[in-house]
Amino acid sequence: MNAAESRATPPAVALTWLYAPGDRPEVVAKALRSGADVVIVDLEDAVAPERKGRALDAAAELLTERQPVPVQVRINALDGPLARREVERLAGLPGLAGLRLPKTRSPQELAAVAGWAGDAVPELWPLLESAVGLERAFAIAEGHPAVAGLALGEADLRAELGVADEAGLAWARGRAVVAARAAGLEPPAQSVYPDVRDLAGLAASCARGRALGLFGRAAIHPRQLPVIEEAFAPTAEEVAAADEITAAAATDAGALALPDGRFVDAAVVAGARRTLALAARTRGGG
Repeated sequence: MNAAESRATPPAVALTWLYAPGDRPEVVAKALRSGADVVIVDLEDAVAPERKGRALDAAAELLTERQPVPVQVRINALDGPLARREVERLAGLPGLAGLRLPKTRSPQELAAVAGWAGDAVPELWPLLESAVGLERAFAIAEGHPAVAGLALGEADLRAELGVADEAGLAWARGRAVVAARAAGLEPPAQSVYPDVRDLAGLAASCARGRALGLFGRAAIHPRQLPVIEEAFAPTAEEVAAADEITAAAATDAGALALPDGRFVDAAVVAGARRTLALAARTRGGG
């Protein structure tokens, strides 16, 4: 059974995913109030080696209670000495919405994480950050029923591939989009834009990602959130087209013919409904 078959309801519309360092509870608290759709407590890159234990303790304390927004945790390297202890400590806590799995390379790693979690396997979000992981993207996407989505880790991937700029990531991004959709998952969100002061560059980068089929974006500073939200919000023309499609779907259970003669199928109808849900959310109505 793949991840899509394991879910009874579609995921909520989420555009913004804000990272916060796990060893700084005050920053995590601000992230929870930032308006981000999902907060990612980072135990990996954002935390110095000597503070890893402190970060895990703080994350566990936070997640003993449900939070106002979903909270995921990015654990440390799956083949390292910390990941198992982190999963065993966090799995089953009521505030944990999911685990981000850095540098995922195979479905076998997903099975290992699920085994560490025991009877309380949370949503798993594999990060594709290597050439091997990217080549195995589809196998990873359908590698365990708990996989809820894919994400790219573009900094590490760019370094490994020797890619000089965003243009060189277009194939990798497209590969992740195809793998996720083939496995019945929602489109991946874009990786973080590292320059928190370059909001114009962030907006342009989001436009490129959206054109490739990515949906939403991870951020490392709250000031990036409104830019991401605006970049991925549907236009008035897209909302009007979605309204037309869903209206036709409400009166015809078979192949849908629109007034202009176009035919649309179930996948197009599902996309239209997602557009309308996103429009309601970005307008404050959902």
